[in-house]
Amino acid sequence: MATHQIERKPEWLKIKLTTGDNYKELKNMMRGKTLHTVCEEAKCPNIHECWAARTATFMILGDICTRACRFCAVNTGMPTELDLQEPERVAEASEQMGLRHVVVTSVARDDLKDGGASVFAATIRAIRGRLPLAGVEVLIPDFQGDEEALRTVLEAKPDILNHNVETVERLSDKVRAKAKYRRSLELLERSKRIAPSIPTKSSIMLGVGETWDEILQTMDDLRAVDCSIMTIGQYLQPSLKHLPVSKYYTPEQFAELKQEGLKRGFSHVESGPLVRSSYHAHEQVQSAKQS
Repeated sequence: MATHQIERKPEWLKIKLTTGDNYKELKNMMRGKTLHTVCEEAKCPNIHECWAARTATFMILGDICTRACRFCAVNTGMPTELDLQEPERVAEASEQMGLRHVVVTSVARDDLKDGGASVFAATIRAIRGRLPLAGVEVLIPDFQGDEEALRTVLEAKPDILNHNVETVERLSDKVRAKAKYRRSLELLERSKRIAPSIPTKSSIMLGVGETWDEILQTMDDLRAVDCSIMTIGQYLQPSLKHLPVSKYYTPEQFAELKQEGLKRGFSHVESGPLVRSSYHAHEQVQSAKQS
């Protein structure tokens, strides 16, 4: 049997753990309100930094995903949870944390007729009710290409509509489950057609076998559908069951890709080894608005 030679993790990927009072308070709050965060479920490397700074990305619609993407640590299976009180609890937690920018994502819920779009919309409205001055960003699944589901989310008027292409087109079927690269681009294009004033955002991870030219082509594809914000980070294998890392990119290469993105007209590019879709999200929004 062929084995994959695992490259040693480089120094720049070492993470400083911070578990101060803010981190502990946030962890207790999430448990107390029976809320999930993508920070925990997806084993985000920035969880200690972000929670210590009192920022978090809420994950609604439960913690079981109907898809089994080969890069993702979130549990997969047939969900049993649909909690219609969840939007209000997310809003309460956001208010309690004093957030100025709230990020909401979800598992994929292909078992629901609208993919969970109505719960996204209810969560946006609940946050607005308690924090009218806060920015609200949603990171949505593709809703299996359902335009009405996308419209439901956009009618709730999020400040940022985020949907990740995750990887280059050639590797999309290998890396993702059910999601299609062109369908993701179509979602971003539809979003700008339905709600031109709402900036769109997308993300790719590097280190799953892509080439440099394919990364640049992905940037061009995103700009072709008027995507405003892009984030680029290093893929880290969550377990031995997941895709192996094919390459670790250097901080200098990430810096070069940021410049390539800005040259192509993105209003903001967040690019670095530990960058994830929601990393420094509030700063991304401010930068995009200024641009």
